[in-house]
Amino acid sequence: MLQHVVNVADFSLGSGSLVFIAGPCVIESKTLTLEVAQALKEYAQNLAVPLIFKASFDKANRTAASSFRGPGLNQGLEILALIKDETGLPVISDVHEVHQVAPAAQVLDVIQIPAFLCRQTDLIEAAARTGKPLNLKKGQFLAPWDMAQAVSKATAAGNSALLLTERGSQFGYNNLVVDFRSLPIMHRLGFPVVMDVTHSVQLPGSQGSCSGGDRQFIPYLARAAVAVGVDALFMEVHPNPDKALCDGPNSLPLAAVPHLWQELLDLHTFCNHWMTSEPRS
Repeated sequence: MLQHVVNVADFSLGSGSLVFIAGPCVIESKTLTLEVAQALKEYAQNLAVPLIFKASFDKANRTAASSFRGPGLNQGLEILALIKDETGLPVISDVHEVHQVAPAAQVLDVIQIPAFLCRQTDLIEAAARTGKPLNLKKGQFLAPWDMAQAVSKATAAGNSALLLTERGSQFGYNNLVVDFRSLPIMHRLGFPVVMDVTHSVQLPGSQGSCSGGDRQFIPYLARAAVAVGVDALFMEVHPNPDKALCDGPNSLPLAAVPHLWQELLDLHTFCNHWMTSEPRS
């Protein structure tokens, strides 16, 4: 099937390059968000790698009603607009309700549909009609081939600038597992595939009032995804994950980013060379 190429800012996904989508789970404050964005921009520039900055203005899918959700739509979009102005990075964030789509599209370069909402027809269609690239995250409850239905909703609304993201599948209670077969299966739908390596190590609801996670496995999943052939890697990062207000247990420490990114880029280069080299006897 013809592979679509999705253009974001001055680069593209699905054209053979490895792209990173990274940032804190949620906007905790303007200061911290800008600090992370500036650090990630420096890392990306040093490695000459394309980067989309990620942070949520509202995390509606929380375990408990008391969980921190972020600054909300208006203030959150103001901070993301500041990030764009200060760093020049394209930005991505998730929408949860149809009324959020139009104002979000005024700021975001990529609109994300959360995994829990990948079957929400009205939300997908509204986001698709903005004409902005969409990142459709595969629900933990969904088979990879079932993402064809989410794709169909978006393309029927006139948008084929789609990214499909794997973020693990429910495996018993409070646990996720990654079936790496899902990556080539979703690729066959004709769109760039993203591997969310941090949400995939999440342990949903395992701490009672919040989710846990096991961040030690992030590098292993990331390397495996690059070897399989993903177009982008999604990862939540934080200067001090143990004190993060959301998803700290499955966030990568900011200081660990440069080494891991370099390792993944080297692996990507090797895999591309191996795939295109002459067959060995």
